Amino acid sequence: MLTIGGRPLPVVGRARMYVCGITPYDTTHLGHAATFVWADVAARVLRHLGVDVEVCRNVTDVDDVLDAAAASSGARPDSFAAVQQFRFDRDMAALGVRRPVHEPRAHNHVGQVVTLAAALLESGAAYLRGGTIWFRGDDVPARAGLDTAAAAELAAEFGHRFDADAEGPADVPLWRAARPGEAAWPSPWGEGRPGWHAECAAMALTTFGPSLDLHAGGADLRFPHHAYESAMAEAVTGVRPFARAWMHVGTVRYEGAKMAKSTGNLVLVSDVLADHPAAALRLLLVDRQWAREWDYEPAGLDAAAARLERLYAVAARGLGETGSAAETVTAALLADLDVPRALDVAEEAGGDAARLVLSMLGLALA
Repeated sequence: MLTIGGRPLPVVGRARMYVCGITPYDTTHLGHAATFVWADVAARVLRHLGVDVEVCRNVTDVDDVLDAAAASSGARPDSFAAVQQFRFDRDMAALGVRRPVHEPRAHNHVGQVVTLAAALLESGAAYLRGGTIWFRGDDVPARAGLDTAAAAELAAEFGHRFDADAEGPADVPLWRAARPGEAAWPSPWGEGRPGWHAECAAMALTTFGPSLDLHAGGADLRFPHHAYESAMAEAVTGVRPFARAWMHVGTVRYEGAKMAKSTGNLVLVSDVLADHPAAALRLLLVDRQWAREWDYEPAGLDAAAARLERLYAVAARGLGETGSAAETVTAALLADLDVPRALDVAEEAGGDAARLVLSMLGLALA
């Protein structure tokens, strides 16, 4: 049985896995790639157990940041997003990340956000003010283990503020009244557009129903995004928990700060792959504990490439009976995806154990 975050995740037959996808306003950097490669590894390990893993990875193509990036480039938001999505898909294919079964796009689920907002409004979990539907979030920071000040600080990192227009400081928009000149959709409350957290809640509920087996995303999305997404879903369905397990992948840092466009310290996957094998980059991303924050160093790529060559060499030799080592590799990966332990065992034992780890981690790439 796979454990995630130290908690067992028993699955019978099918696993419903939701992965928070990209907002397609820039090309893929290593911070993005780490999340999606780790989610792919988790899905591969579950498949090794005989589980039918159904992955849903959304595309947030209705977003203020996307609109701003498109406007600065002189492009329509939909055209701009399509180009960025193409580049993202190319990078994921190069890294061996399997295509998801479901890939909902926010602009196709505006109607479901309206339905979600209407249901929460009727139940009293939301209220209408000035054409905006606000979700009552008084208890959400505490559920995430935060006080109001810490929650406000984290929300501000995404350009959000605990708005004075709302009744409560932690209330967030499910549906926001349109501003002049921006894309908007009709609703019972007038022209508007969906809130970010409501988009993911609506896409996940539409795809999988009221609960998930595993929800993956970057650690920086734990709050506010995932906290409000799950609170909205639970409020509308009455089913708790929304996700049986969470996989918040550790932040990638570079030059002393979180890798982000706003920081200007991006390392793009396409640039790395121009002179390094894709399997070496994939190995670099996963040869660590998945939940830990880490610092990218270019020299790490050479070390990963060297380790990969050693694994290929010992896998090709077929070093005799390695059944027990292969079992140890599997056990390590089931124990909270302990990739470093699995790699150490495989590198020492070679043969079947090395071939197994290369397969389960998706490292048999050109």
